Amino acid sequence: QVQLVESGGGSVEVGGSLSVSCAASGLTGRINSMGWFRQTPGKEEEVVAVMYGISGGGGYRYYGDSVNGRFTISRDNAKKTVSLQMNSLNPEDTGLYTCAAGMGPTGGVDWKRGRNYQYRGQGTQVTVSS
Repeated sequence: QVQLVESGGGSVEVGGSLSVSCAASGLTGRINSMGWFRQTPGKEEEVVAVMYGISGGGGYRYYGDSVNGRFTISRDNAKKTVSLQMNSLNPEDTGLYTCAAGMGPTGGVDWKRGRNYQYRGQGTQVTVSS
């Protein structure tokens, strides 16, 4: 089992910055992908940023189109955390940000899809006001 606990988030005005972090515990050695997904009422879940190939010491990154160039995903192996730095925030970035962890091969799995992740955190709210 893997437990994920998010922290950070909160409220900010347009153009501001926030960061969220996800701490993993349990059978973390089997994790090969970690990422962030966001949910907004009335919309489908959207991939924000994912990092995969972690177990091999690498780290491929994928960013959703709406956040590419503004958000940065990173990880701290020693602390077993994955963080998301969010800059130039706009109201469309508002949502519940959930951390996810997946166990599977680096290739052959679409890590952009939330359904391919076995573990989820409770989520942390990000609100951007205009």
